[in-house]
Amino acid sequence: MGRTGMCWDDAQAESFWATLKVEFYNRYWWPTRQRAKVAAGDWIERVYNHRRRHCAIGMISLVEFEEQFTQAAEAA
Repeated sequence: MGRTGMCWDDAQAESFWATLKVEFYNRYWWPTRQRAKVAAGDWIERVYNHRRRHCAIGMISLVEFEEQFTQAAEAA
């Protein structure tokens, strides 16, 4: 954690929420809060974690990174 007001502290979280709003949430009309929550969870697991590549982890998806990390830990 940095000092108060440091924009880099929350950059990853802010990037995620911006992506969720732009690419998913704002594109649909949600009849209930519960349906929006379930659909958001599904979008995160089905789309965001599997397809979106992240530069901080070598331009691979979160799922690929997790698999590589698990394999390396098991090999050690």
